[in-house]
Amino acid sequence: MNRVVYDSDHGRMTCPTCQLPVSRCKCEQAAPVDGDGIVRIRREVRRGKPMTVVIGLPLAEPDLRLLAKALKKKCSSGGSAKHGQIEVQGDHRDVLVRELEARGYTVKLAGG
Repeated sequence: MNRVVYDSDHGRMTCPTCQLPVSRCKCEQAAPVDGDGIVRIRREVRRGKPMTVVIGLPLAEPDLRLLAKALKKKCSSGGSAKHGQIEVQGDHRDVLVRELEARGYTVKLAGG
């Protein structure tokens, strides 16, 4: 059985409590993602449309969903919170950097 526990690009891959992949964890108390403490924001293009992706937030899934809701509202846009990252439709890097820095996070624009 080849089960990845940690990936240097994404951090912890399994929940320390239930040992399921983070994407399938049902714990609601899932541990925050391990990382270097820097939140990274990058722009991606999916199906020809821009999307802003926020990765590296040290939050459990319920808190991540609440922050995603606030960020989407700030950007007046849709999106989702899944797999330990927040996705916001459109290119909102500048707005997200300002908002996350105001909330006390160290933010860095990543390539992509």
